[in-house]
Amino acid sequence: MARTLFCTPPTHPPAHPCFRSLALCILAMVHPGPWAQTSPARGPLPSPTSPPPSQPAAASAGTGLGDDIPLADYLGLLQQIAPAAAEGARTYLAASRLRCGRDLNTAELRRAMAHEGGDPVLMGLIRAAHLNDRAVRQQLVTQVQCLRGGSR
Repeated sequence: MARTLFCTPPTHPPAHPCFRSLALCILAMVHPGPWAQTSPARGPLPSPTSPPPSQPAAASAGTGLGDDIPLADYLGLLQQIAPAAAEGARTYLAASRLRCGRDLNTAELRRAMAHEGGDPVLMGLIRAAHLNDRAVRQQLVTQVQCLRGGSR
């Protein structure tokens, strides 16, 4: 019997039609690629090799990352995520302006939203906005507390 020197490729069953698509999806998830998420309010993310941008003294004196985002941008993003939350926040800002004589900044609003479950008055205003409950809204507006400053 003569032996052949060349190997013949093994015969495998044909690959499943979804195999190539699945392999490409896994590769796309594992490989970072040139894609990056950006924020409409802040622009593209800086590259990891670029030096950090210099911050003004007012921004570096803030209480945390992102305190320097303009209030209009913050409310715009909130509107996209949760319209009732944006409406409640606008009502809270207006009530604070009327009762306390000053505007809250973005950091103060964010703190009122998130610190220890959120300011109960602000959370109530968000709920009232969601339920379109004007009576509760009017009652809560009178309960807004002044932060760092006197009331009128």
